[in-house]
Amino acid sequence: MKHFARKRHILKSITWRTIGTLDTILLSYILTGNISMGLKIGGIELFTKMLLYYLHERAWYHLDVFKEKSSRVRHILKTFTWRFIGSVDTMIIGWFITKSAEIGMSLGALEVVSKMILYYLHERVWYKSNFGLLPEVEGENEVKK
Repeated sequence: MKHFARKRHILKSITWRTIGTLDTILLSYILTGNISMGLKIGGIELFTKMLLYYLHERAWYHLDVFKEKSSRVRHILKTFTWRFIGSVDTMIIGWFITKSAEIGMSLGALEVVSKMILYYLHERVWYKSNFGLLPEVEGENEVKK
């Protein structure tokens, strides 16, 4: 089993948020026709989603679901749980900034597709990376985090 350090989760949060924010800005611009709205929505999301993503990573780190059985199944489950959290956050922010529930809902719906694909690919790249991995020590049940 691989053990992960907090620095790995922090860098994963940063790389994912960069990809996610650019996607949100683009989708917001397409929906509103206003780059300023896209930048506002993306700017707020930058902060809310960084925190939410980090908490999501930490929660999954402590879950033993499919750690040994199948990394692909685990990544798919992580994709769906993260997308639910992320879509709700995007809908609320989009609605708040544009004052339109329709735009907020549309933005959240579009992101379900774009971000699930992007998130799954992001997870697969990080799964193959050794950055932040701690060596497994025999006989130790708990690794310092």
